[in-house]
Amino acid sequence: MSHRPMAGRVTSAKIVIAGGFGVGKTTLVGSVSEITPLTTEAIMTSAGVGVDDTRQVPGKTTTTVAMDFGRISIDRDLILYLFGTPGQTRFWFMWDELVRGAIGAVVLVDTRRLADCFAAIDFFEHRRLPYLVAINCFDGMQYHDPQDVRDALAISSDVPVVACDARNRESTKHVLISLVEYVLTMRRSRAVAPA
Repeated sequence: MSHRPMAGRVTSAKIVIAGGFGVGKTTLVGSVSEITPLTTEAIMTSAGVGVDDTRQVPGKTTTTVAMDFGRISIDRDLILYLFGTPGQTRFWFMWDELVRGAIGAVVLVDTRRLADCFAAIDFFEHRRLPYLVAINCFDGMQYHDPQDVRDALAISSDVPVVACDARNRESTKHVLISLVEYVLTMRRSRAVAPA
């Protein structure tokens, strides 16, 4: 029995990209989007001093204030719409709207600032939205083993943890495909589970 849509029928799905401030969410959406991504980047001003901790992201001059939006066709039958969340806590009031209708989420992490992703993980777990953790390999280097990251985050063994380079289209595409496969696996297991 095939789970693929009928020939000629296009399926679309919404995916949320979340994570801490400066982790690479805007970069990830931009690297893979086949359209010019819609971004709501704003110049960081002196008003953010004392509010935004930029010590761990030197050189960061802009921040997402609403969302990033992109689109990618995985194949001729599947289009993914990507919604990147703002990373700063003062913009989290928008998250409920951004996740409405999403099939799943990518929690992008920087292992140098792992604690920054705890709130995103808690958010998705509380809403029972499937997610995977993508370790953004800054400078092309993976500093920690995925199992060590899983243990540090105390997430379930079934949640995928993958490495990626948010600047690289193929790497980012692999993350999105992994999430879609995970969501489909979860839905199939729920469908056959006894009531």
